[in-house]
Formats: sequence, structure tokens, C-alpha cells
Amino acid sequence: MIWWPFLLLVAAAFLIAALVFRLPRSGYPLFGAALLFGLSGYALQGSPSEPSSPRVAQERDASTGGLFVDARRRFFDPQSLPSPYIVTADAFARKGDFQDAANFAEIAVSENPGDAEGWVALGNALTEHAEGHLTPAALYAYGRAQTLMPGNGAAHYFLGLTMLRAGQPEETRKLWTEALAAAPKDALWREELAARIVQLQIMLKQQPGS
Repeated sequence: MIWWPFLLLVAAAFLIAALVFRLPRSGYPLFGAALLFGLSGYALQGSPSEPSSPRVAQERDASTGGLFVDARRRFFDPQSLPSPYIVTADAFARKGDFQDAANFAEIAVSENPGDAEGWVALGNALTEHAEGHLTPAALYAYGRAQTLMPGNGAAHYFLGLTMLRAGQPEETRKLWTEALAAAPKDALWREELAARIVQLQIMLKQQPGS
């Protein structure tokens, strides 16, 4: 994966937030951490700035979708491929078409309600289609995934990212801590999640009034 386009997007987002939207200095650590989490390999956080053209928006959405797909896969067995409907949903998500991604993910879980990864994919697609906002349907999808696989941290992880976007890092810390506590000791994603919790705790300590 070529990372320099994403690094440019992050730099542009931070500059726009600071100079155009006049983000308070007290908000720099939280906003910067949100962008850092986005580039950590799990998912790409959204920018508070509006894109200057439809083409830029399309590129941003496509990169978001691809990172979310790759992030979700890290929580599941790499030797076990998702259902064909989820594979199709992922293809749409990688192009930034979250509406069609959600439609195919919904078909997947309708045909197989026990597909935990399908429910996570649906939750992600619905959230991104809502521009990063948690909808009741997305919350239900994450809840179903968590019920089906209590030891899998995917649902809590992505729900936590949504909370971080919404400016609720304490909720993020709680969700990720719960996910880590419930994770099997041999889970491949344990170490990465633990590292992100440490990063989040450092970020919280740097906030004013902490």
C-alpha cells in the first residue's frame, strides 16, 4: 500500500482544522490522535473539513473504505474468507460506495444471521454511509456481531472508533478495554489493540483538566 497520499490527506486535514476552522489548541492532541489512529492500519478517521471538490471526496471515501475492510479482516481468521456477498460489499466499500456495500452486507446477514463478520461489515458500511455517525441500524449490527462472537473485538473496536470521532474518548477506552479483556490469549490482534489502548490513555492524560 502507498501511504504518502494518506499522509498528505492527514496533514491537509490538520492544517484546515487549525487554520480555517480555528480548532482550539486544547483540541490539537485529541484531533491529532484521531488522525493517528486512522493511519495505524485499522481505519482512517474523517477530517472535519469539507472537501474542495467531488473528486477529493471520492478519493477520501475510497481510502476510508479500503482501510476499514483491511482492519476488519485482521480480527478474523485470514484462512477463512468472508461470504461472497461480503466480498462484493468490500469491493464497493473500497471504492467509497458505502450504500451498495451496506446493501450487499445486509443480504449476507439476511441469508446467514450467524455471520459475525458480516454484521461488522454492515455496521461499518452503515456508519461510513452516515459520514461517520452511529445510526441505530449500525449499533444493532455491532450488537449482533458482539453477541455472536463475544471474544472477537471487531465490533467493540469499530464502535470505539465511532465514539472517538464523536469526541467521546472515554467511551472508546472503555469499549477497547472490554474487548481486550474478553479476547482469547492467542488472538492475533490482542497486541495491536493493547498498544492502541496505551496510546489512547496517553492522549487522555494530555487533555486539559485531566
